[in-house]
Amino acid sequence: MSTIEQPAAVALAALHPPRRYLFGPGPTMVHPRVYEALSKPIVGHLDPYFIEVMHDVQELLKAPYGVSQGATLVISGTGSAGMEAAVANFIDAGAKFAVFANGYFSDRLTEMAKRNGAIVVRFEKSWGETYSDDEARDFIQREKPNVVGFVHAETSTGALQPGRAICEAAHEAGALVIGDCVTSLGGLPVEFDETGIDVAYSCTQKGVSCPPGLSPMAMSQRAMEFLRARKTAPRSWYLDLKLIHDYSTVSHRYHHTAPISMFYALREALMVMAEEGLENRWERHRRCSKAFAKGIEALGLRMHVPERHRIPTLNTVCVPAGVEEGKVRKRLLDGPGIEIAGGFGPLAGKVFRIGVMGPLATEDNVQFFLSEFKKALSAEGYSV
Repeated sequence: MSTIEQPAAVALAALHPPRRYLFGPGPTMVHPRVYEALSKPIVGHLDPYFIEVMHDVQELLKAPYGVSQGATLVISGTGSAGMEAAVANFIDAGAKFAVFANGYFSDRLTEMAKRNGAIVVRFEKSWGETYSDDEARDFIQREKPNVVGFVHAETSTGALQPGRAICEAAHEAGALVIGDCVTSLGGLPVEFDETGIDVAYSCTQKGVSCPPGLSPMAMSQRAMEFLRARKTAPRSWYLDLKLIHDYSTVSHRYHHTAPISMFYALREALMVMAEEGLENRWERHRRCSKAFAKGIEALGLRMHVPERHRIPTLNTVCVPAGVEEGKVRKRLLDGPGIEIAGGFGPLAGKVFRIGVMGPLATEDNVQFFLSEFKKALSAEGYSV
């Protein structure tokens, strides 16, 4: 009988991750207190202490989401798990799903809905464009869907989509609204209640400044009533929100083994946010966004998205003619250890995606980045 040889442990080097400045769209820099929380001893996923931690996280999430009447809970999985949970629980086979499609993540939402058996209708716009209130109302009134989906802050383009008109028109049509808040939660106001979103999902590794691994969600009372009235179980057992809500909030009966350390980390990240004060946090990110755009324009570059539609935490900068964005990114990574991202889809090779959020959202860090960015561009032949 053959045996599989195992590599000798001594042949593997100890972990020494390189020092990086995470100026990309995510993951972002992690606060030192969050790293400390990750190192705490774990308890069982049914331990009374962990149940208390889950409760703390749910309560702390309400303020950054802007939730007062609905419920919050956390999915054990990344932001895409939150997206799939929203689709699986609120879009039944045969339901009509209307999507505001203007970027990569509205396309992912579309694909998940199709796989769930939905009838999908899309309002198509170029990547980076947004929808006016009248356009949103006309689309929804014409299609009369069961569910409407939009991306609040589109990671692939840097565009911010207001959702109030979308939600008002959807509710008039009797539809629920799913809002993708992956890039907005923690870095700018979501205003879940005021906007009228029914189901929102996010992630931990962007504006919340935590490692990836959890998807915080919010549900309106309307959405909760829809779940209670469901006659059939959703196709996904693992992402069944009634079961997860029962485990995390009601009976605490076993559903799955939650990632204990990640809940510690998220609780600490939300505590850091609360201690800073949400308005202070929003203003800090807005101030840095303006300083960043001003610096980019001083370099003779332009932003992909008009100022009034930009996400304050995520910038898309147009690649100047004659410059290969991949080479600029490599220089930044190999030199000062700065990570940024390129575009993809229709924006591949056309934009740099640069995040200024969490611990990096300070004026000193903005100036540090702009200085290094200028050097990398110049080395690739761009004349500032």
